[in-house]
Amino acid sequence: MVVLVGIHPDDDSEAIRWLSEKIVGMRIFDDTDGHMNLGIRDIGGAILVISQFTLYGDCRKGRRPSFQTAASPTIAEPLYEQFVSAIRNQGIPVETGRFGADMQVELINDGPVTLILDSPNLGG
Repeated sequence: MVVLVGIHPDDDSEAIRWLSEKIVGMRIFDDTDGHMNLGIRDIGGAILVISQFTLYGDCRKGRRPSFQTAASPTIAEPLYEQFVSAIRNQGIPVETGRFGADMQVELINDGPVTLILDSPNLGG
């Protein structure tokens, strides 16, 4: 599973806990009948977690996105690391990118299944 994580300034440890538990507990993989009924633990899967502040890009005005609603790196990086640890603490293998780095990431979207989860602090 690939998880792109954007941190909002209002996110906190409780939001990180909620999100990590939600992701690990979601039943989004097919069972033998082709129904989304299995979680990451059920399939023996792992998660690649990538920090992605651009998820908070606001494109409503002008031609260039604004990233003012993304948390600053001093706020976001510790919460990102906490998120990674929270998933690992649930027994799920995790790989990461480097926070804030310009990385080349290639993925195959098998399904496709793409979901957006918002912190409960933001009313998501």
